[in-house]
Amino acid sequence: MNSKRIRLIGLHSLSMISRARIRTLLTSDPELDFLTNFSPEQFASLTGIPIHTSHMIYRRLKDPNIMKKLDNYFRRYTILTWFDDRFPPMFRTIPDPPLVLYIEGHPDLLSNAFSLSVIGTRKPSPYAFPAMKQVLTPLIKQGALIVSGMAYGIDQYAHTLAVHNGGKTAAVLGSGFEHIYPSNNLSLYKQMADHHIVISEYPPDMPPKKYHFPERNRLISGLSPATFVIEAKMRSGTMITVDQALEQGRSVYALPGPAGSPTSEGCHHLINEGAKLVHTYQDIAEDWFEKFE
Repeated sequence: MNSKRIRLIGLHSLSMISRARIRTLLTSDPELDFLTNFSPEQFASLTGIPIHTSHMIYRRLKDPNIMKKLDNYFRRYTILTWFDDRFPPMFRTIPDPPLVLYIEGHPDLLSNAFSLSVIGTRKPSPYAFPAMKQVLTPLIKQGALIVSGMAYGIDQYAHTLAVHNGGKTAAVLGSGFEHIYPSNNLSLYKQMADHHIVISEYPPDMPPKKYHFPERNRLISGLSPATFVIEAKMRSGTMITVDQALEQGRSVYALPGPAGSPTSEGCHHLINEGAKLVHTYQDIAEDWFEKFE
């Protein structure tokens, strides 16, 4: 592994070391020359991992098969690292930023300044889809990049609206590209991989794990200056994503819903707490151009 970006991708591909440990290592070894400069014992001391794990990492990274695996990734995907100029600047400003991104599609879409993260329940009410179509379609036609997570319900409909209205959309996955989840709409995934953009911070051979999705959500909110909540129960992953958006300094918009609807409780709570209530697309567009242009 003959460059620091390749060394970072190799290290990041190992499940036994976390992003936090890699960032700790970067403070002491910014060129990631640890394989030649440090013993496994010193590496364990620098990163705070157990010595037996350190030895395992060294064995894995010195295995010729890892370069074969990485070469396959380089052929099939675009890979951006923290060291690359094209790394999305929005991600450099968030707590716990990703270090490596795997991409299918068009990386240039990440430079779209007019982007909007759209989140909500996996089980939307009949009210949600017509309201989404009314609010989002004009924004899509004005050039907004719609960012979401390819989950059932609100996420997939947000992507579909962008695709069907000639817009652009970005999906952030909670799994590697060899384990697309959910797999209920692979035709939508293929359209996005061919004509839009799909992003994952997980190596392609990484299957989905439960903890990936809260991790993934910080990237959905982090990729846009603003997050739009369609429907959400009070206790939900959507509300966790809102907390992450606020921690990142992002604006939050919320769609009001029918009184007494469980899927509207989260949005009504957010509006009471200061999120901007959205009646029409203009509530987002006018605010957007005032704040972000």
